[in-house]
Amino acid sequence: MVLFRPLALLLALVVADRHCLPWSVSISERQGPGAVFQSLSLNCSSHVPTLKLLRVRPPTTFFDALNLSVTTWQGTYMGKLTLNNTARLDTLAVSHYELQLQVTCGTLVMEGPLSVDVQRDPDHIQCAGRFISPVIQVPETVTPGARLYTLLLPDLRLQGAQINITSAQDPPHFPGPFSIDGQGWLQAPAQGLSGQAPKTFRLHVLVTWGAGRSCGGTLTVRVLSAPSGRVSFPERHRSITIPEDLVPGSEVVQVQARGLDVRYEILSPAPCPFFSIGPADGVIRTTGPLDLALAPGAAVTVLQVKAFERLQPWASVQLELTVNVTPVNRWPPRCHPALLVTQVPETVPVGTVLSTFTCADRDSPASTLDYQLRFHGPPGLPSLCLSGRALKVNATLDCDTPGACFQLAASVLVFDGGQPPMTTEVPVLVTVTPVNEFSPACAPRVFRVREDAGPRTLLGSVAGTDRDYPHDRVQYSSPGGSATFAVDHLSGEVRLLGPLDYEQQRLHRLTVLVTDQRGDRDAAHRRSGSCTVTIEVEDVNDHAPECEPPFQELTIHTSPGRSSEVTKVSCRVPQEPQRLAFSYSIVGGNSQSRFSLRGAVLVHSDGAAGPPLLEQPRTYELLIRAADAGPSAPHLSTTATVIVHVVPWRASTAATSTHRATVPSAGTPLLVTDTEAFWQPEPWFVAALTVTGALLLWTLGWILSGLLRGSARGLQTPSKPAQALRLSSIRGTEGSAEGSTEAPKTETQQAPSSIMGLQHFDGRAQDARESLPPKPLPTWTHCPSFPRLSVSYHQAPTVRSTLSLNGVRSRSHSPSSPRLSNTCGARK
Repeated sequence: MVLFRPLALLLALVVADRHCLPWSVSISERQGPGAVFQSLSLNCSSHVPTLKLLRVRPPTTFFDALNLSVTTWQGTYMGKLTLNNTARLDTLAVSHYELQLQVTCGTLVMEGPLSVDVQRDPDHIQCAGRFISPVIQVPETVTPGARLYTLLLPDLRLQGAQINITSAQDPPHFPGPFSIDGQGWLQAPAQGLSGQAPKTFRLHVLVTWGAGRSCGGTLTVRVLSAPSGRVSFPERHRSITIPEDLVPGSEVVQVQARGLDVRYEILSPAPCPFFSIGPADGVIRTTGPLDLALAPGAAVTVLQVKAFERLQPWASVQLELTVNVTPVNRWPPRCHPALLVTQVPETVPVGTVLSTFTCADRDSPASTLDYQLRFHGPPGLPSLCLSGRALKVNATLDCDTPGACFQLAASVLVFDGGQPPMTTEVPVLVTVTPVNEFSPACAPRVFRVREDAGPRTLLGSVAGTDRDYPHDRVQYSSPGGSATFAVDHLSGEVRLLGPLDYEQQRLHRLTVLVTDQRGDRDAAHRRSGSCTVTIEVEDVNDHAPECEPPFQELTIHTSPGRSSEVTKVSCRVPQEPQRLAFSYSIVGGNSQSRFSLRGAVLVHSDGAAGPPLLEQPRTYELLIRAADAGPSAPHLSTTATVIVHVVPWRASTAATSTHRATVPSAGTPLLVTDTEAFWQPEPWFVAALTVTGALLLWTLGWILSGLLRGSARGLQTPSKPAQALRLSSIRGTEGSAEGSTEAPKTETQQAPSSIMGLQHFDGRAQDARESLPPKPLPTWTHCPSFPRLSVSYHQAPTVRSTLSLNGVRSRSHSPSSPRLSNTCGARK
């Protein structure tokens, strides 16, 4: 690192010369005479370089051109800067020096500044220099007890040093004792020095600090005669103003006193940290930077400047010079935060503080700054405001209108009070985030639907609303589910799923849950609402009337020219007992139009006049249709059968009036059911049964062939036990067949053997098919080795119910139903 340092310094010197960039070094005030404080590497190949000191600011004898040397080290020219023999560095006196150096290499001449900063050494206490034998010249007219001299010993107060005058001060030889305090101030005797000129007083001073550490020196006080009055200032008080941006060594002002060979010095403040004065020219210069932010005490400095003749130092005069340092606005305010990017929910209350800005001005830390808020977008009502240094919400933020969820762009301008004014801009970006603050809602609806409506029938739609933006983005559902109705989760359409029955339930209520859909939010924060959908079922005529009884058989006696009521047809709808309006009409069997209806009453009319003819009794089979009446649609009907036996009137000598009686039939109608059973196996079962049967036959054949060959004689004459066993097997087989056809046989045996003619009607119902030849009953093959049962759905056997009443037949058919089939048997 030592080898690279000179090269770096030379490069710094060349760069400084070409680009006017000063470079600096720091030395400790401990450095004494002869100390090398800087070395330079000079790159000059064809000539011997020379190093020259052009000037020093402030002027001092510590740096001398004779102390600049150029030597050769390992083929490189090295320049050394050394303190001379008179160097006494004191940071309290001068803390900064500016040296202007010149390097000559042949015809190439380069110049560059070198800044020397004197660093303070707290452990260094100077008991040397002027403290050894300084001569203090004071006029005899000095004020009693006045400060005559200040002992410059740095950090004495910090280390608790004690200063005492140890030499004897005998009153016969002294006007009074001199005194020195802990701050190093030498004060004149309380009796003054009047009449003591031209005496000289030698004072031995001892400085002690720490544990056994001390140093001493001698102060010589020479009392001068009263000044002759030849040295004077044009004015005794003066005030000037300078800016704080003066560089160290800048000229502040020049004071001039009238006199012969006048010299100048600053009496107070002693030491003077910011200013120095030229002893010969009286030019006051700055010794360090006047940064008021770092050194607020430099704002106002009162200098006591003394002017005296060099040959007669007692001939002196003082000038009070007030130096006012005005701040120069060089730095804009610095703020924290320098950039504000935040986000707030739209529900943030008005007056909420978003941030508090902390700004400071380096030029004037105690100055008051001005804060202003400037908006950049969006236009409209300002949503933010600035209260002092706090940025607050000024208006209610709302994201529930299109385009309202926005970013607030603004900036905070901070102005300082300097000259010229400087401004700092703090960008502000506030993002307003939406909040799910409203619950969706829907209005109750009432739908009407016919009870015969089919599945997927649209009943209507539920319209859900949500005030949060984007509006009305909701989903629909039915809590708990419904087997009859379904709600589309996107459109809210209500559709029918299952059948409706007006007679069982006329009114349905369905609760629809409306949930908002916020894809960018957690599902736990979703809101929901509900409404009730009322579904009214409209009645549809889907049940035909039923008459009780469905057929009647009556016997009446007729009288010529008279009408008589035969019977009253009673019909109703069991599922809808409230429907009582029906229309009745005769649709069959009313030959000769002898019968008519008066509402539900059947009336027989005999239109012949005079005595009736001798006729045989006659039977009428009337078909009366009962149909719905009223607004219900469609109109359904049913037919009732009324069998009327009409007996003609005969004269009787015992009776004088005609008697009409309706004789109900004593017989009970007989319902005969004929069942035809058949079996239709599946194709795969037929194939499997065929293969299984073939294998079984082959196995039985192989076994039988072996048995025949072994016992041919036994098979020709079987024994009695074998015959009994075979007979039992045959009977068991027949018994199984009979059990399977037991129901048909029973129903067949109940049918009468002949049909009675109308002329021999005795009131009993007869089977019209009893004269037909009996159908062969199905027989089943018993296979005990492979019993299997299976349930399959086929077309059920047609069940015909035949009712025969006096030659009139009525048939009914049963719907298809599952059949239980025996897979071991086959119908023959």
